[in-house]
Amino acid sequence: MRDPILLTPGPLTTSLATKAAMLNDWGSWDATFNALTAEVCRRLVAIIAGGDAFVCVPLQGSGTFAVEAAVGTLVPRDGKLLVLVNGAYGERMARLTRIMGRDLAVLDFGETSPVDPDRVARTLAADPLITHVGIIHCETSTGILNPLEAVARVVQLAGRRLIVDAMSSFAVLPLDAREIPFDAVIASSNKGLEGVPGMGFVLARREPLLAAKGQAHSLSLDLHDQFTYLEQTGRWRYTPPTHVVAALRTALDQFDAEGGRPGRHARYADNCARLLAGLAGLGLKPFLPSHLQAPVIVTVHAPEHPGYAFPAFYDRIKAAGFVLYPGKLTAVETFRVGCIGAIGAAEIDGAVAAIARALQAMDSI
Repeated sequence: MRDPILLTPGPLTTSLATKAAMLNDWGSWDATFNALTAEVCRRLVAIIAGGDAFVCVPLQGSGTFAVEAAVGTLVPRDGKLLVLVNGAYGERMARLTRIMGRDLAVLDFGETSPVDPDRVARTLAADPLITHVGIIHCETSTGILNPLEAVARVVQLAGRRLIVDAMSSFAVLPLDAREIPFDAVIASSNKGLEGVPGMGFVLARREPLLAAKGQAHSLSLDLHDQFTYLEQTGRWRYTPPTHVVAALRTALDQFDAEGGRPGRHARYADNCARLLAGLAGLGLKPFLPSHLQAPVIVTVHAPEHPGYAFPAFYDRIKAAGFVLYPGKLTAVETFRVGCIGAIGAAEIDGAVAAIARALQAMDSI
């Protein structure tokens, strides 16, 4: 029996080879595992063409752990972070910044609009205390794609530093350190790389990371200490997610075999186009216009019918072998369908058919 197909933004459906990579046990201080960690880190830096200017700092935990570590380490205690918000994950970055006691400014664009680089420029000009800017590349609460390159240029011209949450876009959308100025890119093992949950990572520019000694608000989330210990010893400071790292190495092998980022993007774009066409055939409308839609997750307006209720809808689709996500918007009722993971046309078509049957059973179309 096959596991349910996870049409979510992560955790997501993984290949049999990735699952099988977790069947072996690894000693966390063993030289073989140290070499595995070093290999994975080199390959992650190569995805952004980071060269010698960037380093990979792996971190135990989810992507949010890595976001908090990046903000808490790279933004000085007397610095100020401007967070660009147009969804739940921008709000989360702002919240964790506030909790750790860093000075914070928020520029909110609502749930339906991308970040506006001109507004960012005006905000930076008006507030010289801002030292860093945080942006969500692909806001997963809606699937909206933010104009990262344009924002990065604005931040660079203003003499500030950029931190990019690329959780859903990493290894899928263009993100080249030679072309886009940023200090850090944050992602995790369980999204576009198609690994399993348990490891976040920060691809940080070496110079500001090394200058960040003593800035962190946390022992376990101190990226400077994590990196320097790893560089000196080859080991993680604390117990690493050994099986997760092994699975990620195998997932990276499959990523390379697919053609790297362009190949991964092409499959996800095909998934997204096929999904949108199938939903349109059922009379369901996407939340975003096509020019804002990243090929990661599609937010869909709920059917306007008194028989529709998401919990029952979800249960019917799960019984057919597919797992969806509820909506994250505050103003309208939606549900979300992911396009990423080890899935293709057959899984997308199966999901559309399951959605059709669920809606018909609920007398919603």
